[in-house]
Amino acid sequence: MEALVSVATIYIFILIGFTFKRIFKNEVNERSFVILNLYFLQPILIFWGLTRAPITEEFIISPLIYFIAIFITMGIAFFYSLKLFRNDYQDKSIFMASALVGNTGNLGIPLGIALFGESSVPYTSILNIANIFFIYIFSVYFFAGDKFKFSDALKEIFKIPAIWFAVAALAFNYNGFELSDNFDKVFTMGAYAAIVMQLVIFGIFMSQVRIKTANWKLSLNITLFKHIILPIVGLYVILLFKMDPFVSAIIFLELIVPLAVNNVNLSALYNCKPIDTTFSVLVSSFFFVALMYFYILIINSFFGL
Repeated sequence: MEALVSVATIYIFILIGFTFKRIFKNEVNERSFVILNLYFLQPILIFWGLTRAPITEEFIISPLIYFIAIFITMGIAFFYSLKLFRNDYQDKSIFMASALVGNTGNLGIPLGIALFGESSVPYTSILNIANIFFIYIFSVYFFAGDKFKFSDALKEIFKIPAIWFAVAALAFNYNGFELSDNFDKVFTMGAYAAIVMQLVIFGIFMSQVRIKTANWKLSLNITLFKHIILPIVGLYVILLFKMDPFVSAIIFLELIVPLAVNNVNLSALYNCKPIDTTFSVLVSSFFFVALMYFYILIINSFFGL
């Protein structure tokens, strides 16, 4: 029950973002918030997170486990989509592009802190970087279709400041350097500002959902894979590796977070039913909240946390 309350409290900031946009409407320029967070606060969060603890074998293996679970589920999803969406190429594209892309940044990192404390941040940060690579290669591939170019996808990845700060943080950490007390305080303040900002931005995006004709078939099947199939596959893969229970629980958490808002941005960019994609993100978020109690029971049962 305590864990559930910890998770529920972070939704206060999402509610603030939601209410803020609903009340002030066009006075709120969400793009400014996104730019501030993407180019200034998130790099601080990533650097701070990746220098919280020494680089260990489990730290390196955790993204590998994450990718194995994702790619196994992607294979299942591909064959499933051939039959389910045989007559609608765009629905199939949205399904393949977004069903496995979780909100590891906006929600994953704050949830990790809420459930496991600051010691979870190095792992949630590196898993968020892994998720960014997946989004800008595989998700973009499915959304873009024939317009996809691998070289362009890589260029987009390396335009993201968090990637460069992640490389710098890993090099800093690997060489045994540590932030001084004063700099550590500044980076901690910046990191928590980024976390709060991410949650507020998520609430702002959620407040703009306007659904005229909901695509329930697409949304519910995406939710099925994101919140049922992927967690089952992920749990099996995690247990197969026999990792430390703490790290295993964090990987599982990053696999179960709801769909990323970035799916909406990419679907709009490639004109691939952004309204349907937005609705899928909303449905996924509601299902995540509804299933959170059971997810926590799984974490307690299998990982003892």
